[in-house]
Amino acid sequence: MPEYKQFPLSDTAEGLTEADILAWRVKPGDTVTVNQIVVEVETAKAAVELPIPWAGVVTELHVEPGQTVEVGTTILTMDVDPDGKAAPAAAEPAPAAPAEEEMKPLVGYGSKAAGTTRRARKGATPAPAAAPAPAAPVAETPRGGYVPLAKPPVRKLAKDLGVDLHSLTGSADGGVITRDDVHRAANGSAAPAVSTVENGYDPATRERRVPIKGVRKATAAAMVQSAYTAPHVTEFLTIDVTPMMELREKLKKSREFNGVKLTPLAFAAKAVCLAAKRTPDVNAVWDEAAQEIVYQDYVHLGIAAATPRGLVVPKIRDADSLSLKELAVALTELTDVAREGKTTPAAMLGGTFTITNVGVFGVDTGTPIINPGESAILAVGAIRDTPWVVDGEIKVRKVMQLSLSFDHRVVDGQQGSEFLADVGALLADPAVAITY
Repeated sequence: MPEYKQFPLSDTAEGLTEADILAWRVKPGDTVTVNQIVVEVETAKAAVELPIPWAGVVTELHVEPGQTVEVGTTILTMDVDPDGKAAPAAAEPAPAAPAEEEMKPLVGYGSKAAGTTRRARKGATPAPAAAPAPAAPVAETPRGGYVPLAKPPVRKLAKDLGVDLHSLTGSADGGVITRDDVHRAANGSAAPAVSTVENGYDPATRERRVPIKGVRKATAAAMVQSAYTAPHVTEFLTIDVTPMMELREKLKKSREFNGVKLTPLAFAAKAVCLAAKRTPDVNAVWDEAAQEIVYQDYVHLGIAAATPRGLVVPKIRDADSLSLKELAVALTELTDVAREGKTTPAAMLGGTFTITNVGVFGVDTGTPIINPGESAILAVGAIRDTPWVVDGEIKVRKVMQLSLSFDHRVVDGQQGSEFLADVGALLADPAVAITY
């Protein structure tokens, strides 16, 4: 006798309430093993692959790619006893075989547990001896692995009207079946109307509409919260980094840095960690609930990274304890993982300071917004050949701009200025580091 279990969407990171279904890795009828990846979802922080804690056969997918699902919602049903080896219903129930089983949280995917219950077969009557009644075409029954794209109310309408969703072509964006499509089919319309809207673009208005969700939704909420909570002050500094660039070329040829991608960003990261020791206020945080300023004796350095899914800020843990070489290696690994869209939610939590490298886009400077939970952010601009006065003579030098935004509740103007000046001095002449 089949034994059905329901797989709910788990909390894949601290405090998340919903996620978008990106892609299914299985289809109805597939046999899966314990911890096999079955679905890829996008949370407010990252794209995450979810494994399933049981082995068995997938019987039903409850949501479509592109749908936003609340944590705890059942997204998949599977038969964990497809061979019918479980004890028959007439036998005395064994003490160790409860009718319901609590699904333990997935390793690394939060602490919430979701209950699961046995699912009755469709079309079956309550009486054990009764044979399953033949079912009419039901929209949500997958056929050959194909799952029609339709929202739950549309599926119910199709079931009530006796319309098979597999026979319809959706007229909405992305092929999603609408209520009108179902009504046309029920009324015997030859073919559903074809929408002119494709990928959100409407030729009639010459506009493209994109739903606000996932990383973009989370980024927008965080930036609005920061902008309207922390009083921002931004200061700017232009520096000659020719000595830094000369040292970079020298180190790249050394044995120690062989194979290491040593970028100006690595020097900036090291400079921030050193300067933060002299001005710890920039690495502190305002705790509104406790009415305290928390000074953190560690630097979890966030690096803003642009990805196809939007802006993410993964962290280098205890960056202040790393050497220049170790920072360079960590930066390379961090940015590679971010560009592949594989940054985990845990990697983006608990930062104390952030660097955003706008210079990679050829931009000189900006007024960056502080990440919530932090008190400062440094923008690093492009390095350009620029006329510069050296010992009374005009020479062409490597020049860059820095901009520091800080929370004026935590960091006073003097402290912010001293920190920015220290970072600039370390980049203008890395030898200054031996005096710290």
